[in-house]
Amino acid sequence: MEVVICPARPEHEEVGRVAADVYAPYVARGGVIGLATGSTPLPMYRELRRRVEAGELSFANCTAFLLDEYVGLPRDHEQSYYQTIRRELTNHIDIDDARVFSPDGTADNPDEAGVAYDKAIAEHGGIDIQLLGVGTNGHVGFNEPGSSLGSGTRMKTLHPQTVIDNARFFEDDPNKVPHHVLTQGLGTISRAGHLLLLATGAGKADAVAALVEGPISASCPASILQYHPHATVVVDEAAASKLTRREYYEFAYENKPEWQQY
Repeated sequence: MEVVICPARPEHEEVGRVAADVYAPYVARGGVIGLATGSTPLPMYRELRRRVEAGELSFANCTAFLLDEYVGLPRDHEQSYYQTIRRELTNHIDIDDARVFSPDGTADNPDEAGVAYDKAIAEHGGIDIQLLGVGTNGHVGFNEPGSSLGSGTRMKTLHPQTVIDNARFFEDDPNKVPHHVLTQGLGTISRAGHLLLLATGAGKADAVAALVEGPISASCPASILQYHPHATVVVDEAAASKLTRREYYEFAYENKPEWQQY
């Protein structure tokens, strides 16, 4: 696992730039890319959009799979992840909308929809790079603590803390947040060729320390990154504040050979 600690910049500009540098090569070669929603990826999305607008990058040959979706929200709901990813990224870049896939949160049988989603990913050759965030309780995707480390895409019940964390997107009212989601499982996520996890802010410091330096455990689902052969964690100084090996991570990054990619 590579840990990149970025200096504090307005709007997490440096985190977005570094993350875009990791992500862009997969886009440039028309790969299958994994997308995520939430506030943390926004600086990276802004940087990717800038590169497209400047003619430096094209998504035209890419296929995208979204990490998760609320169960029960219609696709035209403004807080569905189907709409959110289009509003934040895909409507502003040159990707074919028909090649932007997301779990079907309106399916009559969510478990069958999860199996179908994993099948679709496999039929497209698997995800080359999956973008991730981490929750304050260590969840990744919507795999809450206790999730099976080998799980596929399926329906999950959100932890009460996750409901509270997401209330800001629903008029700050936890009662308006759906309590069920369809999410790529930890097994599905682990099959991606490269995992790129972003975390910013002091509120994520405990989760970052647990996923990078704690034991691999279902108690911290994001700790599966330790087991992955190609994982990159990009954090700001606040999110890195509880890492005990920070000095080494910074030394390793600063002395990285020029030929070595992320």
